[in-house]
Amino acid sequence: MARMVDGNKLNLVGENVKRARLAAHMSQKELADKLETMAVYVYHGSISRIENGDRTVTDVELWGSS
Repeated sequence: MARMVDGNKLNLVGENVKRARLAAHMSQKELADKLETMAVYVYHGSISRIENGDRTVTDVELWGSS
C-alpha cells in the first residue's frame, strides 16, 4: 500500500533528529545503540538516511523514542 503524504517532503523529522543527536554529543552509532535499548531497532546507517531525508520514520519508531 502506498503511503499517503501531504506535499513533497516525506521526511519531517530528520533535521530534528540530527539536531537532537548533535546536542547530545552522540554519534549515529551511539543513537542507534540507545534506541535499541528502547526496543527500537534502527541501524546506524538508517540514522544517516533519516537525517538526510532519504528515509521516513514510522510511527512505531517515533513512539518508541519518546
